[in-house]
Amino acid sequence: MLAYTLLGACVLAVVGLSGWSAFAPDRLIRTPATAEGATAIAAPGTEVPRGGDPSRGTLRASGALSGANVEEMLTGGGATVTKYTPRSRASDGPALISVGPTRGQDPRMAALPNEDLLEATPEGRLPIIGPDGLRPMDQYARPWSGARGTRIALVVGGLGLSQTGTLGAIQALPPDVTLALAAAGNSLQRWMQEARRDGHEILLQIPMEPFDYPSSDPGPEALLVSEDARKNLAELHRSMGQITNYTGIMNYLGGRFLSDADALEPVMRDLGRRGLLFLDDGTSAQSLSGTLAGAFDVPHGFADMVVDSELSRGAILRRLDELERVARRNGSAIGVASAFEESVAAIAEWVEEAGGRGIEFVGVSALVNDPQQN
Repeated sequence: MLAYTLLGACVLAVVGLSGWSAFAPDRLIRTPATAEGATAIAAPGTEVPRGGDPSRGTLRASGALSGANVEEMLTGGGATVTKYTPRSRASDGPALISVGPTRGQDPRMAALPNEDLLEATPEGRLPIIGPDGLRPMDQYARPWSGARGTRIALVVGGLGLSQTGTLGAIQALPPDVTLALAAAGNSLQRWMQEARRDGHEILLQIPMEPFDYPSSDPGPEALLVSEDARKNLAELHRSMGQITNYTGIMNYLGGRFLSDADALEPVMRDLGRRGLLFLDDGTSAQSLSGTLAGAFDVPHGFADMVVDSELSRGAILRRLDELERVARRNGSAIGVASAFEESVAAIAEWVEEAGGRGIEFVGVSALVNDPQQN
């Protein structure tokens, strides 16, 4: 009996010594101390060697999308210890901590911008990629299922030009329809907020020079081939600064501008730097938007069809049925329309019917060619 008792005591001693060795504080690799003895915090996404000794591991400070600073400490044994500390608060308002996928926005906050995705400029507050790499396109995108079924994105443009027409479109169209606000419209901030509260994804529609300009005038602050890059970017930024919470821009007219590489290149470069998508309405066969978007990592899409080129209910419904055939053949399709009363009524009716046939309607950001996803 005494022998068994001694054997058990030895086993307990060995286990205790092993546990103490594994979890003793000096086994964790500590962060270098500052002169004041505080823990040194690395910039988001960077790695800091431990005391100049690579064998001791690294600390990585994460630029989290939540309200916390995140430090990951690598121990000598290869394990990772994660430390969460609150960020300093800039105001007395509520703290919102987001978890899960970064794509999309909390519906309760959909009408409010993410301040980390804005920069102050003389033309207003403009969208920009966040310090942790979050793009406005991802933040303000309408979430979707991610399933492999047939998908259609419908974009209704020209909102803001008519007050009653805009309100009617927002109220009548289901939230799966993407709304494009015309930069030349009125009360755009109000309409953006109304649309976002209803669940719509938003684009900003920018006037561009058509081939028959000035016979066809796209309106004030249009981007023109005859202007230099500085002037066109200033006009673009004035339009972009009117609202927030949009995933990208699309053209209004613009056949000539989109076909001129020298004029279009600075615009595409700017969109890529800001994390915005570009939707080409597909009306110009000479457009270079796809080529230049690829050169500057701009998420890009071409509309497959203008569904209200003939403004009657029957004609619009036929075009929508044709769009469905394109989507079933290719897996997805993008249709564009203007916010005419006939168009809005026909689209609202058709979307309800097509949903029963297994079509998933998604925001246009779900169907663009995104270099980050390729």
